[in-house]
Amino acid sequence: MIRSMTGFGKTEFEVGNKKITLEIKSLNSKQLDINTRIPAIYREKDIEIRRLISEMLIRGKVDFALYLDSLGTESTSRINAEIIKDYYRQLKDVHQELGIEINVSIMNSIMRLPETVKMVYDELDESEWLVVRENLIKTLDELNRFRDQEGIALQTDIVNNIQNILDLLDQVEPHETRRLENVKTKIMDSLNELQLNGSVDKNRFEQELIYYMEKLDINEEKVRLTNHCSYFTETMSEVEPSGRKLGFIAQEIGREINTLGSKANESNLQRIVVQMKDNLEKIKEQVLNVL
Repeated sequence: MIRSMTGFGKTEFEVGNKKITLEIKSLNSKQLDINTRIPAIYREKDIEIRRLISEMLIRGKVDFALYLDSLGTESTSRINAEIIKDYYRQLKDVHQELGIEINVSIMNSIMRLPETVKMVYDELDESEWLVVRENLIKTLDELNRFRDQEGIALQTDIVNNIQNILDLLDQVEPHETRRLENVKTKIMDSLNELQLNGSVDKNRFEQELIYYMEKLDINEEKVRLTNHCSYFTETMSEVEPSGRKLGFIAQEIGREINTLGSKANESNLQRIVVQMKDNLEKIKEQVLNVL
């Protein structure tokens, strides 16, 4: 069964006086491209977070975010008392020198000055990180389940389009037989119009006609197209990620369909080829999202 590269996972939990939310989403990409948004306190774990993601997701454009909310009343902001006292002493001296009365508004001015308030960050507790790590794995599992569900929908659509191509291939044979007869008739009519009065070497004519018919024969293309479609279906059932391989097989299917089109030389066959190409394009679009 194939797996999609599109997925989403989210987990919310509490550790101590903190509420932590983990969100991870993935889209299709040729390689694994990881982007993380985490608070400063978790920066030291960024490499381990990326390693866990790379072990469980393999491919895709992955966006990971960790949101941290405090459930307690304690603020991470702290008044820098020594800085405020120093500002006050300096401003007091300036006021006295200028003969200006000092009032309560001086504190409003001081609090707008740099470094009067500082942010205090706690060090990351290892036990807290273990809880976060465990929930990160759960979030990645949820994303993979989402990918599996998307993969089922992708596979259903791709299989339908592969079957459409095979059904269209079955419609080729009646038109193929008629096409060869029409080509032969056109050649004979053209020779008769030349009025060669029997001067045509019939043996040589038959040889040339056979050679021409062989050039228009599409049996090999039909066999190869059938085999490629079967191989494509078998590959979707592989356990290992098969997105790249399916892309290569789709290219081979396209080559055979294009060859059928170039040899068609008949309006009904050309219509069938156009419908095959339409189904193949749908397959290629879906394969771009297969892991």
